[in-house]
Amino acid sequence: MPRSWTARASVSNRPKPDEDAVREQLREERAEIEDAGPDGPASNGAAAGADAPAAEAEPQDDGGRREDATEELRRERDEYLDLAKRAQADFENYRKRTAKDISAAGSRARVGLIRELLPVVDNLERALGSATDADHALVEGVRLVLSELQGVLQRSGIKAIEPAGDQFDPTVHEALSTREQEGADAGVVLDVVEKGYKTDDVVIRPARVVVAS
Repeated sequence: MPRSWTARASVSNRPKPDEDAVREQLREERAEIEDAGPDGPASNGAAAGADAPAAEAEPQDDGGRREDATEELRRERDEYLDLAKRAQADFENYRKRTAKDISAAGSRARVGLIRELLPVVDNLERALGSATDADHALVEGVRLVLSELQGVLQRSGIKAIEPAGDQFDPTVHEALSTREQEGADAGVVLDVVEKGYKTDDVVIRPARVVVAS
């Protein structure tokens, strides 16, 4: 068989492509290209890529918020410090006031006790003034007791008020009566009926006196 016939036979035996399918595929590819155009997916992707950095680069206001938080902490710190200082000052005033009240209460208690002892001292002094030589032993015993009581008063800061010959002072003297006496100026203390007692700043008992008129 001639070679040309053989070639023709092999060509004729090859499957023919589906022309309709090929046309349809070409038509779809052409439509896709037309749809893409200058604003197609490539350009849209480029635009999206261009917009993305701008969105990422949008400024954040973290610094301002941190400054506001720091300022708020400073204000709270100052308020707490002020409260602590006030509490300390109040406590210091309370401590001083309490110490003063305790001291005043102690002084009042001491003065009250001394007032109770003064009549005993007065009676012992009267007993010594009326004693006779026959009662020598008793007198010595009374004198010893009186001396001990007077020592207690002195150690407690108590001083006797014996204003005979002094000008009458109503803050430390109590006038029981007045009497005219030649050569004595008016207002001078003539006799001390009962001694007074005082501390440096408190009159425990005024001296009871007779004053010249």
